[in-house]
Amino acid sequence: MLQTLSNSDFRMHALIALGSNVFSPWGDPTATVLKAISELVGRLGTDAVQSPLYGTPAFPAGAGPDFVNAAIRIPTGLPAQEVLAILHQIEAEAARTRTLRWGQRTLDLDLIALGNQVCPDLPTYTHWHGLAPDLQAQTAPDQLILPHPRVQDRSFVLVPLADVAPDWVHPVLGQSVVQMRDARPGR
Repeated sequence: MLQTLSNSDFRMHALIALGSNVFSPWGDPTATVLKAISELVGRLGTDAVQSPLYGTPAFPAGAGPDFVNAAIRIPTGLPAQEVLAILHQIEAEAARTRTLRWGQRTLDLDLIALGNQVCPDLPTYTHWHGLAPDLQAQTAPDQLILPHPRVQDRSFVLVPLADVAPDWVHPVLGQSVVQMRDARPGR
């Protein structure tokens, strides 16, 4: 049974989205996501809650084979930059390369949120959150932005995230994961 947390209880929980759509040194996308979950638990903490695995079409449409996606909630006392560094280490071990934005990948680990932190600050978050779709496909921030500025737009993140943190409330948008998920067309 999923433990219900108040938003203040999320303050030290990392919400992480996982995805894979090509083979890695760890195997097919399913094996890769499961291995990544194991690595996250081993490096960040054993009190993790994980979602089921979901099969989802590549984003944007036609960008490659279908993905295996999941989400995990892990309590941690680490700062956001250290959590991100661990995610990047695990991606590197899975042979992740960053050659094509929104392309095929052996493993994608996104830090969606760390509690109710807004990083690096509200104006920077607001800039990336409001970026036009054509610019989103062309540019990426050179620093960690929290919460992830596209979380509210991505069913492939919100559906599994609702399994592990349905009551987490976005600190800028003021909506829970379930509210954001339910607002998506074709959930």
